[in-house]
Amino acid sequence: MTAVARAADADPAWDSIWVYDHFHTVPEPTLETTFECWTITATLARDTQRVKIGQMVGCNGYRNPALYAKIASTVDVASHGRLYAGIGAGWYEHEWRAYGYGFPEVPERMRMFREAVQIIHAMWTEEAPTFHGRYYSIDGAINEPRGVQKPHPPLWIGGGGEQVTLKLVAQYGDASNFGSGDASVIREKLDILRGHCETVGRNYDEITKSTEIFLLPIPQGVDRERFLAEAPAKLHLNEAEFARRYWAGSSDEIVERLQPAIAAGIDYVIFYIPGLAYGHEAMHQVAQEVIPQFQDA
Repeated sequence: MTAVARAADADPAWDSIWVYDHFHTVPEPTLETTFECWTITATLARDTQRVKIGQMVGCNGYRNPALYAKIASTVDVASHGRLYAGIGAGWYEHEWRAYGYGFPEVPERMRMFREAVQIIHAMWTEEAPTFHGRYYSIDGAINEPRGVQKPHPPLWIGGGGEQVTLKLVAQYGDASNFGSGDASVIREKLDILRGHCETVGRNYDEITKSTEIFLLPIPQGVDRERFLAEAPAKLHLNEAEFARRYWAGSSDEIVERLQPAIAAGIDYVIFYIPGLAYGHEAMHQVAQEVIPQFQDA
């Protein structure tokens, strides 16, 4: 992971690197190495110099939000202001239950999430905030230093929920993430986000609109049919699941497929590229052949 992070750090095409907040593998639990999210965020901050480091996304249910705010502030200082702080309501039922967090129903998880975002924002912007909610409370919670970035570390809120999540983006978020590259979904969610911004008096253009895409670039010169036929098994997926989750194609095909998402309003793309621990070729391919097509857009 450090080798991949350093390779991205050395290539100015990449703005950021990301980790996920899971205790074991997704979507099925397996006996594979999975590092804790914030520990590895701090470690990769130590091992890099330039790139931003984010979580796509932090699971609210795994940490008290006051603790989350304190951890994030510490990492922002340790990284000299290179943190993208990701947060979401959480969804992985098996993992929640396996580690003793229970698994509240969606409405309750969303109410918890709303309170958590309010607390995080308060701890990043107030000297000794107090908040008393149904699920979380703080009382004069000092958080010094509050981070390097001003007014606070950017808060990336993941999810496209229309009544809670996107409203929280409008109120407190610096960036959103949803849609998985689907232009029709992106367009619909951004219309809703724009409406929430108008309601709360937020400048819609201040918010970064991001989407995450699971990407499998096909290298030049390989047997395309064989590459695609072998890919699902290598990723431990059946063919239908692979087709649903991954964008697989040449660099030109990836560029063409990205264009509708960009046109729909996305201004930041996060790629998940499998297998980079075993070779950086796919990362270099995207950096050299895909990203330059959009940098001047």
